[in-house]
Amino acid sequence: MVITVPYDRLKAVDYAARWAYLRNPDFYNFNDLGGDCTNFISQCLFAGSGEMNYPAWYYYSLNDRSPSWTGVEFLYDFLIKNKGLGPRGEECNIEDLRRGDVIQLDSDGDGRFTHSLMVTNINFPIAPYNILIAAHTVDSLNRPLDSYAFRKARFIHIKNVGKEV
Repeated sequence: MVITVPYDRLKAVDYAARWAYLRNPDFYNFNDLGGDCTNFISQCLFAGSGEMNYPAWYYYSLNDRSPSWTGVEFLYDFLIKNKGLGPRGEECNIEDLRRGDVIQLDSDGDGRFTHSLMVTNINFPIAPYNILIAAHTVDSLNRPLDSYAFRKARFIHIKNVGKEV
């Protein structure tokens, strides 16, 4: 049976802070395969949820993982549509973001989102210069969102977690 439990935002953000400039040896570093950003965000989400979702969102090794673990669009689709195990999200406005949520960027405005970020802190007023993030590929911790060059951003609020009991 799957029940709904809270997402542990503190664990997700603590994980992001711990590994922002390092690589967890339990996970492959995808920098040489197109970038490590979504792999890192999936690790943060796993730290905050404690649940993987086989076969939709999981990582066992470089050669045994779901596309949603490392692919920007695949992660978005999983989070937005997930009604099973693991983190469940919804697209939101910038004002609805909280620590531990996810931001994805479209750098040239063509509708292709190519970078994933973890919200580590939000200051007021809520605006891109007051939203701080952690990321891999270009390793960052508490970097202002407005320091990125992008044309579009989408914001994913993690609502809760599906957990098997």
